[in-house]
Amino acid sequence: MLKGNLVFGQSGGPTAVINSSAAGLLSAALASPAINEVYAAEHGIVGILKDRLFDIRQEDPKELELLTQTPSSIFGSCRHKLADLGGDESEYERILEVFKKHTIRYFFYNGGNDTMDTCHKIGLFLNKKGYECRVVGIPKTIDNDLCGTDHCPGFGSAAKYVATSFMEIKLDSQVYNYPQIVIVEVMGRHAGWLAASSVLASHKGAGPDLIYLPERAFSLEQFERDVRAVHEEKGDVMICVSEGCQDKEGRFIPEMFADNDLSTDAFGHKQLGGAADTLASFVKDKFGVKVRAIEFSLLQRCAAHIASPVDVNEAYAAGETALQFALEGHSDFMLGFERLANDPYSIEMIRVPLATCANHEKTVPAEWINEAGNFVLAPFIDYALPLIKGETNRNEEDGLPRFAKLKKQLVNK
Repeated sequence: MLKGNLVFGQSGGPTAVINSSAAGLLSAALASPAINEVYAAEHGIVGILKDRLFDIRQEDPKELELLTQTPSSIFGSCRHKLADLGGDESEYERILEVFKKHTIRYFFYNGGNDTMDTCHKIGLFLNKKGYECRVVGIPKTIDNDLCGTDHCPGFGSAAKYVATSFMEIKLDSQVYNYPQIVIVEVMGRHAGWLAASSVLASHKGAGPDLIYLPERAFSLEQFERDVRAVHEEKGDVMICVSEGCQDKEGRFIPEMFADNDLSTDAFGHKQLGGAADTLASFVKDKFGVKVRAIEFSLLQRCAAHIASPVDVNEAYAAGETALQFALEGHSDFMLGFERLANDPYSIEMIRVPLATCANHEKTVPAEWINEAGNFVLAPFIDYALPLIKGETNRNEEDGLPRFAKLKKQLVNK
């Protein structure tokens, strides 16, 4: 068994359960005879480059347990892109330098597509340099778009928030005796898994009438016809739109109305948002009724108060199992889930080669979307319902959530 120290990092957008994976991994690492010291990097790979590592052995075990009900990325996240191998490898050399300095033999990185790309590159570089280190990706994303796994930790809780919020908004929007149109914007760049989750509210009789996903080209003309048809039939209209919807020319919804150059992040991704507001203005001019635009924004990814117990437990198990696989000698993989059955729901933990999931996106199957491209079908409901079940439990103080309070003591340099 390879002996040495372990470092863990978090990357990309947070979720309600990303810290559950940290709790599972770190608790198992602290108990393993193969792991001497356990570290967490401040702000992911950036913390490794800056040699800013937190000493997890200094933390109170009870506080580490509270990570399972603490949202956001407790150790800090980043969106730092490493250069392609074969070019400027100075950052890779720096990572190797820090790993050697702290005798890092186990590296775990928790995140989405771009995170798995970073993991894959680091693994290739360390192999090239002959430095033995187990490199493992732990999945995380509310977008649910990682390839090689049935679903991702973080998605179930966000889906539960989305479906619940739609049900609540639906009831609220129907209290007055005049028609109105409500447009709700949900996260999802190229994959509409989270927006599709709004159909769970419709399944319970209080959800959207129209659902638009990035998997289908968005047409303003067809959108207007769809809204008009529902409006003439029912009066009230509730719409779910994914922030990533684009037309045939690849323009996001805000870009369809003005010469709007959306800013980009380090990975070249456009910064999205504003789809609901834009469509609300468009609809108001066309229909002359009360229109509300609602954007869940960060709320859908930090709502630990409504986290799915299935999601929390699977995220924790993902951290534990990732370490188990690494201790068995496996490396250069992402921990994944293989679904065995829906009823009763069961899964198996699997290893997915990093090359399979790095920079690849899993989208909602075409056959799960209706022919008109404005709603989601029953197979998605069968897929998503098992992921949101269970009653959320949490510790409270004075009626408010009790989150983990870590010391975050830096390792002496």
